[in-house]
Amino acid sequence: MGNTSAKAFSIGLTGGIGSGKTMVAELFAARGAAVVDTDRIAHELTAPGGIAIPAIRAQFGNAFLTPEGAMDRPKMRAAVFADPAAKKQLESILHPLIRSETELAGTLARGAYLMFVVPLLVESGNWKQRTSRILVVDCPEQLQVMRVMKRNALTEAQVRAIMATQVSREVRLAAADDVIVNDGDVSTLAPQIDRLHALYSALAKIN
Repeated sequence: MGNTSAKAFSIGLTGGIGSGKTMVAELFAARGAAVVDTDRIAHELTAPGGIAIPAIRAQFGNAFLTPEGAMDRPKMRAAVFADPAAKKQLESILHPLIRSETELAGTLARGAYLMFVVPLLVESGNWKQRTSRILVVDCPEQLQVMRVMKRNALTEAQVRAIMATQVSREVRLAAADDVIVNDGDVSTLAPQIDRLHALYSALAKIN
């Protein structure tokens, strides 16, 4: 499949766990952006009947599937945390499928401009070439930890272990063309999103 989706003006939206990427993406979508969420695509691939399930069953066995036939996410998360080889195997199944499904969704999406939500955008390396601009949602690390502990009922140590698998806040900010600061309540987001939505809409028209 060609890289059609990256030829249109597009934004790569990223941020650390608990930074508020999903909420920010929804606010852009409400203003007319065409949002493609790679996390949602990954969930669909590994849901019952998802196109990644046969390869996951072949590679890892039925023990890593739920009774309904979805990937057992907690079990798989524990396995890939403990074993880098298992992580590589899972990525070799999921990454090509996520990429092709994301590109397909990008070609079908309609809106003022395309926005790809990619949690591990900086880590995966090639999104800088595939999108026109990188937008980072940023907040202090302690706030990330508190939000994820509350949202996912995890301990601080568990959240920090997940954060340790992601690039640092400094590296993420260094990759950004634009930054949204999400360290207050929702009302602080609207003016930042309005400003960037106007910029992106104008850039999309001249691209």
